[in-house]
Amino acid sequence: MSDAPDRSRSVAGRVAIVTGAASGMGRATALLLAREGAKVAVTDLDLAACEVVAREADANAKAFALDVSDGEAIKRTVAAIAGHFGSVDILINNAGVSSFAALDAADYDDVWTRAIAVMLTAHQRMVRAALPWLRASDAPRIVNIASTEGLGATPGDTPYVAAKSGVVGLTRGLAVDLGRDGITVNCICPGPIHTGMTDKVPGADKVVFAKRRTALRRYGEPEEVAHMTLSLVLPAASYITGAAIPVDGGLMARNA
Repeated sequence: MSDAPDRSRSVAGRVAIVTGAASGMGRATALLLAREGAKVAVTDLDLAACEVVAREADANAKAFALDVSDGEAIKRTVAAIAGHFGSVDILINNAGVSSFAALDAADYDDVWTRAIAVMLTAHQRMVRAALPWLRASDAPRIVNIASTEGLGATPGDTPYVAAKSGVVGLTRGLAVDLGRDGITVNCICPGPIHTGMTDKVPGADKVVFAKRRTALRRYGEPEEVAHMTLSLVLPAASYITGAAIPVDGGLMARNA
């Protein structure tokens, strides 16, 4: 048998960074990791909202304000997180923005630029900033949150589709580049989930969509995505890399 790394199914004592952790899937992920014993850096634009999540996570979390569209802020914040906790083992690139825009909309270019900055460029910047510490970890894990919009498309959503498709490609490229360092890189593609981004969709429309388009006939909960993230960052998940995993209630499996 080859020399094997830690195959445990515990993240206790691991240091995790979660972006966009003040609400939705990021919040659910931060809280789940903290409950499982990880030390969690809760990052988002709103420091006060991050502090609420960190308090809920108790002693296993600390809040950090971070605008992921700011490259210099990423460098400073990742260094501060590593300085506070002493290491970085897990990086969850979750921060996102709603980016619906018609092609002929006056603000299309602005929506496009922000979508790519927050949901694609920021991912590679976070990875590069965290690399020295990830390379020093004995079970380094990166999970990028993409979307089923990175596997298909919805009308009027090209900036978001482009960004999330880029995340799928970036994940594969990073997996190949970082495999020699033992760093696994995977992405999750959530489908219809109850989050702030979907709050504007009327409840009746959600019911119709879910029954028509998903095998499970319902919207998912942020915690259901968080549990897949947890599975991918376990030390035991040491031979899964470059994967794009739908967490979509069977949305991609249905033809109509």
